[in-house]
Amino acid sequence: MKTKFIIVLSIGLLAFHLAKAQSLVLPLDSVLARINQYNPALMAYTAKASAQNEYAKGARNLDAPQISAGQYQTPYSLSPNAGSFMIQAQQMFTNPAKLKAKEKYMQGMSAVTEQEQAYLKNQLLAQARGYYYDQAVLERKLALLENTRKLLEYMLKDANIKLTYGKEKLPNIYKAKADLYELDNTKEQLDNQLRQNIIMLNTLMNQDKQTIFEVDTNIVIRNYEATLTDTAGLASSRSDIKMLDQSIQLQQLNAQVEYSKRKPDFGIQAAHMISYGGYPNQYILMASVTIPIVPWASKEYKANLKGIRYEVEELQNEKQDKLNQAEGQLTSLRLDINSKKKQLKNYKENIIPAMQNSYKTALLAYDQNTGDLPSVLNGIKDLQAAKMENLDRLQELLQLQVAYEKENEKY
Repeated sequence: MKTKFIIVLSIGLLAFHLAKAQSLVLPLDSVLARINQYNPALMAYTAKASAQNEYAKGARNLDAPQISAGQYQTPYSLSPNAGSFMIQAQQMFTNPAKLKAKEKYMQGMSAVTEQEQAYLKNQLLAQARGYYYDQAVLERKLALLENTRKLLEYMLKDANIKLTYGKEKLPNIYKAKADLYELDNTKEQLDNQLRQNIIMLNTLMNQDKQTIFEVDTNIVIRNYEATLTDTAGLASSRSDIKMLDQSIQLQQLNAQVEYSKRKPDFGIQAAHMISYGGYPNQYILMASVTIPIVPWASKEYKANLKGIRYEVEELQNEKQDKLNQAEGQLTSLRLDINSKKKQLKNYKENIIPAMQNSYKTALLAYDQNTGDLPSVLNGIKDLQAAKMENLDRLQELLQLQVAYEKENEKY
Protein backbone atom coordinates (compact mmCIF):
# COMPACT_ATOMS: atom_id res chain seq x y z
CA MET A 1 0.00 0.00 0.00
CA LYS A 2 2.85 2.35 0.89
CA THR A 3 4.67 1.57 -2.37
CA LYS A 4 1.50 2.27 -4.38
CA PHE A 5 1.12 5.63 -2.64
CA ILE A 6 4.72 6.57 -3.47
CA ILE A 7 4.21 5.66 -7.14
CA VAL A 8 1.02 7.73 -7.40
CA LEU A 9 2.72 10.67 -5.70
CA SER A 10 5.73 10.43 -8.04
CA ILE A 11 3.50 10.39 -11.12
CA GLY A 12 1.61 13.43 -9.84
CA LEU A 13 4.83 15.37 -9.20
CA LEU A 14 6.16 14.41 -12.64
CA ALA A 15 2.97 15.61 -14.32
CA PHE A 16 3.14 18.89 -12.40
CA HIS A 17 6.74 19.55 -13.43
CA LEU A 18 5.98 18.66 -17.05
CA ALA A 19 3.07 21.11 -17.05
CA LYS A 20 5.30 23.82 -15.64
CA ALA A 21 7.97 23.07 -18.22
CA GLN A 22 5.49 23.30 -21.07
CA SER A 23 4.07 26.65 -19.92
CA LEU A 24 5.54 29.61 -21.77
CA VAL A 25 7.29 32.20 -19.65
CA LEU A 26 7.84 35.51 -21.42
CA PRO A 27 10.37 37.87 -19.81
CA LEU A 28 9.54 41.56 -19.94
CA ASP A 29 12.30 42.21 -22.48
CA SER A 30 10.76 39.66 -24.85
CA VAL A 31 7.33 41.28 -24.56
CA LEU A 32 8.76 44.73 -25.29
CA ALA A 33 10.77 43.38 -28.24
CA ARG A 34 7.68 41.78 -29.78
CA ILE A 35 5.72 45.01 -29.42
CA ASN A 36 8.53 46.95 -31.06
CA GLN A 37 8.61 44.47 -33.95
CA TYR A 38 5.00 43.50 -34.54
CA ASN A 39 2.71 46.23 -33.21
CA PRO A 40 0.65 47.44 -36.22
CA ALA A 41 0.54 51.07 -35.06
CA LEU A 42 4.34 51.23 -35.00
CA MET A 43 4.53 49.43 -38.33
CA ALA A 44 2.16 52.03 -39.79
CA TYR A 45 4.57 54.82 -38.86
CA THR A 46 7.45 52.87 -40.43
CA ALA A 47 5.48 52.62 -43.67
CA LYS A 48 4.58 56.32 -43.49
CA ALA A 49 8.23 57.35 -43.07
CA SER A 50 9.25 55.08 -45.95
CA ALA A 51 6.58 56.65 -48.13
CA GLN A 52 7.81 60.16 -47.29
CA ASN A 53 11.38 59.16 -48.16
CA GLU A 54 10.17 57.85 -51.50
CA TYR A 55 8.25 61.06 -52.17
CA ALA A 56 11.41 63.04 -51.47
CA LYS A 57 13.24 61.19 -54.25
CA GLY A 58 10.99 62.89 -56.80
CA ALA A 59 11.44 66.38 -55.39
CA ARG A 60 13.93 67.43 -58.09
CA ASN A 61 11.55 66.55 -60.86
CA LEU A 62 11.20 69.10 -63.71
CA ASP A 63 8.00 69.92 -65.54
CA ALA A 64 7.41 67.80 -68.63
CA PRO A 65 8.46 69.35 -71.95
CA GLN A 66 5.70 70.55 -74.27
CA ILE A 67 5.70 69.70 -77.99
CA SER A 68 3.17 71.12 -80.44
CA ALA A 69 2.65 71.00 -84.23
CA GLY A 70 0.22 72.63 -86.63
CA GLN A 71 -0.47 75.39 -89.11
CA TYR A 72 1.07 78.80 -88.39
CA GLN A 73 -0.42 81.97 -89.92
CA THR A 74 -1.84 79.96 -92.80
CA PRO A 75 -4.78 81.40 -94.86
CA TYR A 76 -8.03 79.47 -95.29
CA SER A 77 -7.21 77.84 -98.66
CA LEU A 78 -7.01 74.31 -99.97
CA SER A 79 -3.68 75.13 -101.59
CA PRO A 80 -2.12 77.80 -99.44
CA ASN A 81 0.77 79.83 -100.81
CA ALA A 82 1.45 81.63 -97.56
CA GLY A 83 1.99 80.64 -93.95
CA SER A 84 3.77 77.55 -92.76
CA PHE A 85 3.57 74.28 -90.90
CA MET A 86 5.27 74.66 -87.51
CA ILE A 87 6.77 72.14 -85.07
CA GLN A 88 7.48 73.63 -81.65
CA ALA A 89 9.05 72.44 -78.37
CA GLN A 90 9.44 74.24 -75.06
CA GLN A 91 10.83 73.40 -71.65
CA MET A 92 10.77 75.21 -68.33
CA PHE A 93 13.71 74.71 -65.96
CA THR A 94 12.89 75.20 -62.28
CA ASN A 95 15.67 76.94 -60.42
CA PRO A 96 18.00 74.26 -58.90
CA ALA A 97 17.95 76.09 -55.57
CA LYS A 98 14.16 75.63 -55.40
CA LEU A 99 14.43 71.91 -56.16
CA LYS A 100 17.15 71.42 -53.55
CA ALA A 101 15.15 73.28 -50.88
CA LYS A 102 12.04 71.25 -51.71
CA GLU A 103 13.97 67.98 -51.47
CA LYS A 104 15.43 68.83 -48.06
CA TYR A 105 12.00 69.85 -46.80
CA MET A 106 10.42 66.56 -47.90
CA GLN A 107 13.29 64.58 -46.38
CA GLY A 108 12.73 66.45 -43.10
CA MET A 109 9.12 65.26 -42.96
CA SER A 110 10.19 61.63 -42.41
CA ALA A 111 12.40 62.72 -39.49
CA VAL A 112 9.33 64.16 -37.75
CA THR A 113 7.40 60.96 -38.48
CA GLU A 114 10.18 58.87 -36.94
CA GLN A 115 9.96 60.87 -33.72
CA GLU A 116 6.16 60.50 -33.75
CA GLN A 117 6.72 56.75 -33.97
CA ALA A 118 9.22 56.89 -31.08
CA TYR A 119 6.68 58.81 -28.99
CA LEU A 120 3.97 56.21 -29.66
CA LYS A 121 6.46 53.43 -28.95
CA ASN A 122 7.20 54.93 -25.55
CA GLN A 123 3.47 55.05 -24.76
CA LEU A 124 2.91 51.43 -25.84
CA LEU A 125 5.93 50.07 -24.00
CA ALA A 126 4.85 51.90 -20.85
CA GLN A 127 1.41 50.27 -21.14
CA ALA A 128 3.06 46.88 -21.56
CA ARG A 129 5.29 47.35 -18.51
CA GLY A 130 2.25 48.39 -16.49
CA TYR A 131 0.27 45.29 -17.49
CA TYR A 132 3.31 43.06 -16.96
CA TYR A 133 4.01 44.32 -13.46
CA ASP A 134 0.32 44.00 -12.61
CA GLN A 135 0.52 40.37 -13.67
CA ALA A 136 3.50 39.74 -11.41
CA VAL A 137 1.72 41.29 -8.41
CA LEU A 138 -1.52 39.44 -9.17
CA GLU A 139 0.41 36.17 -9.16
CA ARG A 140 1.66 37.01 -5.68
CA LYS A 141 -1.86 37.85 -4.56
CA LEU A 142 -3.11 34.50 -5.83
CA ALA A 143 -0.32 32.75 -3.94
CA LEU A 144 -1.37 34.69 -0.82
CA LEU A 145 -4.99 33.58 -1.29
CA GLU A 146 -3.87 29.97 -1.61
CA ASN A 147 -1.93 30.23 1.64
CA THR A 148 -4.96 31.79 3.37
CA ARG A 149 -7.14 28.99 1.99
CA LYS A 150 -4.85 26.38 3.57
CA LEU A 151 -5.03 28.18 6.92
CA LEU A 152 -8.84 28.33 6.78
CA GLU A 153 -9.13 24.70 5.72
CA TYR A 154 -6.89 23.68 8.61
CA MET A 155 -8.94 25.73 11.06
CA LEU A 156 -12.19 24.33 9.66
CA LYS A 157 -10.90 20.80 10.02
CA ASP A 158 -9.74 21.47 13.57
CA ALA A 159 -13.05 23.14 14.43
CA ASN A 160 -15.05 20.18 13.12
CA ILE A 161 -13.05 17.88 15.37
CA LYS A 162 -13.75 20.14 18.35
CA LEU A 163 -17.41 20.30 17.37
CA THR A 164 -17.57 16.51 17.71
CA TYR A 165 -16.45 16.83 21.34
CA GLY A 166 -18.73 19.78 22.03
CA LYS A 167 -15.87 22.25 22.27
CA GLU A 168 -16.95 24.33 19.31
CA LYS A 169 -20.11 26.06 18.18
CA LEU A 170 -21.86 25.42 14.88
CA PRO A 171 -22.23 29.16 13.95
CA ASN A 172 -18.45 29.47 14.12
CA ILE A 173 -18.15 26.58 11.67
CA TYR A 174 -20.45 28.36 9.23
CA LYS A 175 -18.46 31.58 9.60
CA ALA A 176 -15.27 29.73 8.72
CA LYS A 177 -16.97 28.23 5.66
CA ALA A 178 -18.23 31.69 4.63
CA ASP A 179 -14.69 33.07 4.88
CA LEU A 180 -13.50 30.17 2.77
CA TYR A 181 -16.14 30.77 0.11
CA GLU A 182 -15.37 34.47 0.11
CA LEU A 183 -11.88 33.60 -1.08
CA ASP A 184 -13.44 32.11 -4.21
CA ASN A 185 -14.91 35.47 -5.15
CA THR A 186 -11.61 37.22 -4.55
CA LYS A 187 -9.78 34.59 -6.58
CA GLU A 188 -12.27 34.92 -9.44
CA GLN A 189 -11.76 38.69 -9.46
CA LEU A 190 -7.98 38.29 -9.59
CA ASP A 191 -8.22 35.61 -12.28
CA ASN A 192 -10.39 37.92 -14.35
CA GLN A 193 -7.81 40.70 -14.05
CA LEU A 194 -5.10 38.25 -15.06
CA ARG A 195 -7.04 37.22 -18.17
CA GLN A 196 -7.70 40.83 -19.14
CA ASN A 197 -4.03 41.74 -18.74
CA ILE A 198 -3.02 38.78 -20.91
CA ILE A 199 -5.46 39.94 -23.60
CA MET A 200 -4.06 43.48 -23.48
CA LEU A 201 -0.46 42.25 -23.69
CA ASN A 202 -1.34 39.95 -26.60
CA THR A 203 -3.06 42.89 -28.29
CA LEU A 204 0.04 45.04 -27.92
CA MET A 205 2.19 42.21 -29.30
CA ASN A 206 -0.28 41.71 -32.18
CA GLN A 207 -0.74 38.00 -31.56
CA ASP A 208 -3.65 35.68 -30.79
CA LYS A 209 -5.55 37.26 -27.91
CA GLN A 210 -6.06 33.87 -26.24
CA THR A 211 -2.34 33.00 -26.16
CA ILE A 212 -1.49 31.93 -22.62
CA PHE A 213 1.90 32.74 -21.12
CA GLU A 214 3.37 33.39 -17.70
CA VAL A 215 5.29 36.42 -16.56
CA ASP A 216 8.54 36.57 -14.66
CA THR A 217 7.55 37.39 -11.10
CA ASN A 218 11.06 38.57 -10.19
CA ILE A 219 10.47 42.31 -9.83
CA VAL A 220 13.29 44.84 -9.86
CA ILE A 221 12.69 47.96 -7.78
CA ARG A 222 14.65 50.96 -9.01
CA ASN A 223 16.02 53.74 -6.81
CA TYR A 224 14.63 56.58 -8.88
CA GLU A 225 13.84 58.67 -5.80
CA ALA A 226 17.56 59.37 -5.40
CA THR A 227 18.10 60.68 -8.93
CA LEU A 228 18.09 64.28 -10.14
CA THR A 229 16.45 65.63 -13.27
CA ASP A 230 18.91 66.57 -16.01
CA THR A 231 17.08 68.98 -18.32
CA ALA A 232 19.63 68.57 -21.10
CA GLY A 233 19.46 64.79 -20.85
CA LEU A 234 15.68 64.96 -20.74
CA ALA A 235 15.60 67.00 -23.94
CA SER A 236 17.90 64.51 -25.67
CA SER A 237 15.98 61.40 -24.58
CA ARG A 238 12.31 62.35 -24.88
CA SER A 239 10.86 61.71 -28.31
CA ASP A 240 8.17 64.40 -27.98
CA ILE A 241 10.89 67.00 -27.35
CA LYS A 242 12.94 65.67 -30.25
CA MET A 243 9.78 65.72 -32.36
CA LEU A 244 9.42 69.44 -31.61
CA ASP A 245 13.09 69.95 -32.49
CA GLN A 246 12.54 68.18 -35.79
CA SER A 247 9.39 70.25 -36.38
CA ILE A 248 11.38 73.44 -35.80
CA GLN A 249 14.02 72.22 -38.23
CA LEU A 250 11.29 71.31 -40.70
CA GLN A 251 9.87 74.84 -40.47
CA GLN A 252 13.35 76.22 -41.11
CA LEU A 253 13.55 74.04 -44.21
CA ASN A 254 10.11 75.29 -45.17
CA ALA A 255 11.44 78.84 -44.83
CA GLN A 256 14.24 77.94 -47.24
CA VAL A 257 11.60 76.71 -49.69
CA GLU A 258 9.74 80.01 -49.41
CA TYR A 259 12.95 82.03 -49.66
CA SER A 260 13.97 80.13 -52.80
CA LYS A 261 10.83 81.44 -54.50
CA ARG A 262 12.72 84.73 -54.91
CA LYS A 263 14.96 83.02 -57.45
CA PRO A 264 13.98 83.02 -61.14
CA ASP A 265 13.07 80.03 -63.26
CA PHE A 266 14.24 79.66 -66.84
CA GLY A 267 12.72 78.36 -70.04
CA ILE A 268 13.61 77.71 -73.64
CA GLN A 269 11.40 77.58 -76.71
CA ALA A 270 12.37 76.32 -80.17
CA ALA A 271 10.27 76.01 -83.31
CA HIS A 272 10.79 75.12 -86.97
CA MET A 273 8.42 76.41 -89.67
CA ILE A 274 8.10 74.83 -93.11
CA SER A 275 6.86 77.67 -95.27
CA TYR A 276 4.35 77.37 -98.14
CA GLY A 277 4.55 79.04 -101.58
CA GLY A 278 8.28 78.75 -101.99
CA TYR A 279 9.12 81.04 -99.15
CA PRO A 280 12.20 80.16 -97.07
CA ASN A 281 11.77 78.06 -93.93
CA GLN A 282 11.92 79.89 -90.64
CA TYR A 283 12.67 79.10 -87.01
CA ILE A 284 12.06 80.42 -83.51
CA LEU A 285 14.59 80.15 -80.65
CA MET A 286 13.72 82.01 -77.47
CA ALA A 287 14.75 81.93 -73.83
CA SER A 288 12.55 83.07 -70.93
CA VAL A 289 13.04 83.98 -67.30
CA THR A 290 10.54 84.62 -64.50
CA ILE A 291 10.79 87.75 -62.34
CA PRO A 292 9.37 86.69 -58.92
CA ILE A 293 10.63 89.77 -57.05
CA VAL A 294 8.08 92.12 -58.53
CA PRO A 295 5.64 93.35 -55.83
CA TRP A 296 2.54 91.62 -57.19
CA ALA A 297 4.37 88.25 -57.30
CA SER A 298 6.30 88.45 -54.01
CA LYS A 299 3.51 89.05 -51.54
CA GLU A 300 2.83 85.36 -50.90
CA TYR A 301 6.32 84.13 -50.03
CA LYS A 302 7.03 87.23 -47.93
CA ALA A 303 3.87 86.61 -45.89
CA ASN A 304 4.74 82.90 -45.61
CA LEU A 305 8.21 83.70 -44.26
CA LYS A 306 6.71 85.88 -41.53
CA GLY A 307 4.19 83.17 -40.67
CA ILE A 308 6.93 80.54 -40.43
CA ARG A 309 8.83 82.68 -37.92
CA TYR A 310 5.73 82.69 -35.70
CA GLU A 311 5.37 78.92 -36.16
CA VAL A 312 8.94 78.42 -34.98
CA GLU A 313 8.33 80.69 -31.97
CA GLU A 314 5.25 78.64 -31.08
CA LEU A 315 7.18 75.36 -31.29
CA GLN A 316 10.02 76.72 -29.14
CA ASN A 317 7.56 77.82 -26.46
CA GLU A 318 5.81 74.46 -26.61
CA LYS A 319 9.17 72.71 -26.19
CA GLN A 320 9.98 74.81 -23.13
CA ASP A 321 6.54 74.09 -21.68
CA LYS A 322 6.95 70.34 -22.13
CA LEU A 323 10.36 70.40 -20.48
CA ASN A 324 8.96 72.41 -17.59
CA GLN A 325 6.02 70.05 -17.11
CA ALA A 326 8.25 66.97 -17.40
CA GLU A 327 10.63 68.29 -14.77
CA GLY A 328 7.73 68.97 -12.40
CA GLN A 329 6.18 65.56 -13.08
CA LEU A 330 9.45 63.74 -12.42
CA THR A 331 9.93 65.61 -9.15
CA SER A 332 6.42 64.66 -8.06
CA LEU A 333 6.96 61.03 -9.06
CA ARG A 334 10.17 60.82 -7.03
CA LEU A 335 8.30 62.04 -3.96
CA ASP A 336 5.54 59.46 -4.52
CA ILE A 337 8.07 56.68 -5.04
CA ASN A 338 9.86 57.58 -1.84
CA SER A 339 6.54 57.66 0.05
CA LYS A 340 5.46 54.25 -1.29
CA LYS A 341 8.80 52.71 -0.31
CA LYS A 342 8.41 54.01 3.24
CA GLN A 343 4.91 52.52 3.40
CA LEU A 344 6.20 49.16 2.13
CA LYS A 345 8.94 49.22 4.73
CA ASN A 346 6.37 49.93 7.45
CA TYR A 347 4.23 47.01 6.29
CA LYS A 348 7.23 44.67 6.20
CA GLU A 349 8.82 45.67 9.50
CA ASN A 350 5.81 46.61 11.64
CA ILE A 351 2.28 46.02 10.38
CA ILE A 352 2.57 42.48 8.98
CA PRO A 353 4.69 41.16 11.90
CA ALA A 354 2.14 42.64 14.34
CA MET A 355 -0.72 40.97 12.45
CA GLN A 356 1.18 37.67 12.42
CA ASN A 357 1.71 37.87 16.18
CA SER A 358 -1.97 38.67 16.67
CA TYR A 359 -2.96 35.64 14.60
CA LYS A 360 -0.47 33.35 16.36
CA THR A 361 -1.66 34.53 19.77
CA ALA A 362 -5.30 33.88 18.86
CA LEU A 363 -4.38 30.46 17.42
CA LEU A 364 -2.41 29.49 20.52
CA ALA A 365 -5.30 30.50 22.76
CA TYR A 366 -7.69 28.50 20.58
CA ASP A 367 -5.46 25.42 20.71
CA GLN A 368 -5.38 25.73 24.52
CA ASN A 369 -9.18 26.15 24.62
CA THR A 370 -8.88 29.64 26.07
CA GLY A 371 -9.84 31.44 22.87
CA ASP A 372 -12.56 31.14 20.28
CA LEU A 373 -12.65 30.42 16.56
CA PRO A 374 -13.93 33.90 15.46
CA SER A 375 -10.83 35.49 16.98
CA VAL A 376 -8.61 33.17 14.93
CA LEU A 377 -10.65 33.80 11.78
CA ASN A 378 -10.41 37.56 12.32
CA GLY A 379 -6.67 37.16 12.80
CA ILE A 380 -6.37 35.29 9.48
CA LYS A 381 -8.52 37.86 7.70
CA ASP A 382 -6.60 40.81 9.16
CA LEU A 383 -3.28 39.21 8.25
CA GLN A 384 -4.43 38.59 4.70
CA ALA A 385 -5.78 42.14 4.43
CA ALA A 386 -2.43 43.56 5.61
CA LYS A 387 -0.52 41.45 3.11
CA MET A 388 -2.96 42.43 0.34
CA GLU A 389 -2.52 46.09 1.23
CA ASN A 390 1.23 45.57 1.11
CA LEU A 391 0.93 44.11 -2.40
CA ASP A 392 -1.36 46.98 -3.39
CA ARG A 393 1.34 49.44 -2.33
CA LEU A 394 3.88 47.39 -4.29
CA GLN A 395 1.61 47.55 -7.33
CA GLU A 396 1.29 51.31 -6.95
CA LEU A 397 5.07 51.64 -6.60
CA LEU A 398 5.63 49.67 -9.78
CA GLN A 399 3.14 51.84 -11.66
CA LEU A 400 4.97 54.93 -10.40
CA GLN A 401 8.20 53.35 -11.61
CA VAL A 402 6.61 52.79 -15.04
CA ALA A 403 5.42 56.41 -15.10
CA TYR A 404 8.92 57.63 -14.21
CA GLU A 405 10.50 55.53 -16.95
CA LYS A 406 7.85 56.76 -19.37
CA GLU A 407 8.65 60.39 -18.57
CA ASN A 408 12.37 59.72 -19.04
CA GLU A 409 11.81 57.28 -21.92
CA LYS A 410 13.95 54.65 -20.23
CA TYR A 411 13.37 51.13 -21.49
